[in-house]
Amino acid sequence: MKLRALDIATFNLLNLNESGLPLYRDDDGWSQAAYDLKIDWTARVMTRLKPHVMGFQELWHRASLERAVAAAGLAAEYDLLIPPDADGTRILCAAMVAKGLLVGRPEWISDFPEAFVLESRGDDPQTAAISVKLRGFSRPVLHFTIRPRDDQPLVHVFVCHFKSKDPTRVFRERWFNADREGYKPHQTNLGSALSTIRRTAEASALRFLLTGLMRGTDAPVIVLGDINDGQMSNTANILTEQPRYLVGDSIGGGDLALYTAQTLQEYRNTRDVYYTHIHQDMMESLDHILVSQEFYDNSRKRIWLFAGMVVMNDHLNWDDHKDSGTNDHGIVSARFRYRPMKAEARALMAGPAG
Repeated sequence: MKLRALDIATFNLLNLNESGLPLYRDDDGWSQAAYDLKIDWTARVMTRLKPHVMGFQELWHRASLERAVAAAGLAAEYDLLIPPDADGTRILCAAMVAKGLLVGRPEWISDFPEAFVLESRGDDPQTAAISVKLRGFSRPVLHFTIRPRDDQPLVHVFVCHFKSKDPTRVFRERWFNADREGYKPHQTNLGSALSTIRRTAEASALRFLLTGLMRGTDAPVIVLGDINDGQMSNTANILTEQPRYLVGDSIGGGDLALYTAQTLQEYRNTRDVYYTHIHQDMMESLDHILVSQEFYDNSRKRIWLFAGMVVMNDHLNWDDHKDSGTNDHGIVSARFRYRPMKAEARALMAGPAG
């Protein structure tokens, strides 16, 4: 296989589960009518974008994703990467990969790396000790490899979904109920802090895995998913390691760096027009496609050139997801064209023909 272009997308499915099965504290789940609308809309998104790789978040049941792909008429064209325990009882990440691209077997990573530690006695006498005891991801991270071209290395793809900004519900905790009236005014503050700590730890644990894979290997990497935080957030900064974005000479790139498709697109726009979620009238970018230096325009080791990004987000302007079948996130798709830097450099050195 020798693809000339590679399309990557990320899609939060908004709790795609079989009708009638419980969702969180909703024992009834989706009605059959709402479910049918949801399958129809999901299938139309797939048909419109039809990427080579699409990562999913908030999948509950295998059968529902299979039904959406079949409704889109794409079942024969894609391999579905769905964990065996996707039986409607928990939230998972999944993917669809165009036939012929997948190499090896996918894995779902539930546990943080064994050597991963978040603990410190403090940087100076004024800084108190800190220790975070989390040992796993809220939603298992999906990892698989693809080979878009036989003459290039395997590409590692990670699909993730980090803890949301919603405050953790602390009202069920023993310490809270031991002094309910005292803690009640602070539950939003404390719950938000806990959610932030969990999301930060998840980002750091994934970065730990990525660094182990990327350091000194020139392994092309794509990370996509709902990180529940913005382009300039600490969550994103941990994942990307805040690389420099160079404009001009092709001397950029970093061994461990990840570059956001959002920033790459902003180079092509006169203003920021990217949002994937609306909460209390605030437009945010929570869903991201992050790529290693092999996909960065100005990298010395570029293999794939960024060719543009599409965000399907008009449906976010109406809060009628149950009635319309839509989801509550924008769907992000990015295209990369095969254009290695070495080939371009040779052409420049050769000069004009004749």
